[in-house]
Amino acid sequence: MVTYELRGDVALIGLNRPEKRNAISDRFVGQIEQAVLRARAEAKAGVIHGHGNHFCAGLDLAEHVQKTPLEGVEGSGKWHDVFTLLEFGSLPWFCALHGAVVGGGLELASAAHVRVADESAFFALPEGTRGIFVGGGGSVRTARLMGVARMTDMMLTGRSVDAETAERWNLVQYVVPEGQALETAVELATKAAANAAFSNYAVINALPRIQAMSRDDGLFVESFISSFSATTPEAEERLRAFLEKRAGKVTAPSRRA
Repeated sequence: MVTYELRGDVALIGLNRPEKRNAISDRFVGQIEQAVLRARAEAKAGVIHGHGNHFCAGLDLAEHVQKTPLEGVEGSGKWHDVFTLLEFGSLPWFCALHGAVVGGGLELASAAHVRVADESAFFALPEGTRGIFVGGGGSVRTARLMGVARMTDMMLTGRSVDAETAERWNLVQYVVPEGQALETAVELATKAAANAAFSNYAVINALPRIQAMSRDDGLFVESFISSFSATTPEAEERLRAFLEKRAGKVTAPSRRA
């Protein structure tokens, strides 16, 4: 159900159940967990993508309807645990999105740090129309990205939105031509893999937590992380390289045609 590939310092995890539009079952979640743990040991950044015509059409409903309430709670908790490995680990994760990014698929994508969608991607949260509720962390992660009002609308009406709208709503950070999401995500992940490891860890783990703090607490924690990160050997070498003009300066972005 899951493929694994290492390209340099970037681990690629592929959802590989195309006959089911990569619908997520409990077994699928377990395989994602093993792939994420393997990537932590071997890579410096990761990309999640889908094989076939879609990224992920969400929860495997055939499996879900057979569960007791307790089994449902336990299954949801497992999703939370595995997706948290992505969100608060040591690696930056990028998602390459195409076709359906629906329900649990959007919840999985929301656990990554950067999302790249091609123009074929569409996004939906049809749980309300199915008589169920999100269970893979969407009420926390996805709502944080696009806001409660928009998520409420999607869940109540079952509407889907295209990649351009998803970018406007902050569900994705990049929209690329059809077929180019994976290539772009790998390029971005390769850049992130070249960062200082502690800087990546701080961005992934501190930044979202600071957002949940009071203003003064956030500024206090920021000071400590900023000071500590500057004392790492990697930071000292990179800062020295910049001062000695061995590292390039930040330049203006290229203009879109």
